[in-house]
Amino acid sequence: MSIGSPFHARTAALNRKLQWREWAGAWAASAYADSHLIEYTAIRESAALIDVSPLYKYRLSGPDAAELVDRVITRDASRLRVGQVWYTPWCDEAGKVIDDGTIARLDEQRFRWTAADPQLRWLRMNATGLDVAVEEISEAVAALAVQGPRSRELLEAAAGASFADLRYFRRRPARIGRLEVDVSRTGYTGDLGYEVWVDARRAPALWDALLEAGRPFGARPAGMLALDVARIEAGFLLLEVDYTSSRAALTPEQAYSPFEIGLGRLVDLDKPDFVGRRALLAEREAGGPARRLVGLVLDWTDVERLSAARGLPPVAPAAASRTPVPLFGPGGRQVGRITSTTWSPLLKQLIALASVEAPLAAPGTELGAEWTVEAHRGRVAARVVELPFHDPPRRRA
Repeated sequence: MSIGSPFHARTAALNRKLQWREWAGAWAASAYADSHLIEYTAIRESAALIDVSPLYKYRLSGPDAAELVDRVITRDASRLRVGQVWYTPWCDEAGKVIDDGTIARLDEQRFRWTAADPQLRWLRMNATGLDVAVEEISEAVAALAVQGPRSRELLEAAAGASFADLRYFRRRPARIGRLEVDVSRTGYTGDLGYEVWVDARRAPALWDALLEAGRPFGARPAGMLALDVARIEAGFLLLEVDYTSSRAALTPEQAYSPFEIGLGRLVDLDKPDFVGRRALLAEREAGGPARRLVGLVLDWTDVERLSAARGLPPVAPAAASRTPVPLFGPGGRQVGRITSTTWSPLLKQLIALASVEAPLAAPGTELGAEWTVEAHRGRVAARVVELPFHDPPRRRA
């Protein structure tokens, strides 16, 4: 049975259209406004509040906490300093990605770990022989993302303190009114943004404080539909959409290594040992992954042509699509699949994330994508481009 997040007492009153979806057993608003594009505009032009509390959250503590982190993730955790936050994947013994998420180092012996899927059993299995406690804090800690070009101003107004010195992928404790919070400069929109972590019992008070402080900056709540558009523009992955967790994979083809989903930069094969290292070394020695994650721009004139053939005007998809779509290469052979598609209001382009055969992953490669109009399948040109589609300098400034 789904439940409300710690912010539900506030978000439910604002969700006038009652557009909800389930996220990790909690109700998440799909949209608050008449159109999710209003909320998307807040993410890109002002500031948006996004309830991300349904993330699974864990606290690792003890003398061997850092060793557990290093044993599980693909990055060299000995370099993760207090106050830093890392984004990372973690793999099974076959070198296939189980999940991806963030790890924040709270002090020398404590870490906060976030994930899309449950990880408690996996972490405790890998903690065997270590002096470390792994605690699930998913329901005890609420999280509110404050995203957009005016997000820093909003936070400073709410806290009465400067956040100019909080660098990209760093965190620190703070106070907002009487609330003790932890603020990380992280997010899932590809824009300037922060995530505020608070005791779940104080979540409504945090919502009230940030929404009130954000009024002069045009801040508004944003739901999952707006977030989906923003994260595709940023080239961010979504579990069970852009790749399948190795736990859920039913066939070998459904399991992905980090190198196959654009996360190879986060794999340190010089690290002495971590779960999946031998398999990833073997993949590299065999010539690398057979497929790659790429960005695509779909040809709008081809969409117009297919629509006209059915006597219809072309329609830009209002919401992002998570439906897989076949990709074709030379000779009409299928060479991969699109995983996420959206019309980018900012770029005025139809864009997509896709998995393609490695020889066809170079920017500029021309492919064909299936496109359906009124149940009639056709093809539109799709050009491979560099990811991310949108990466404003303010994100890291």
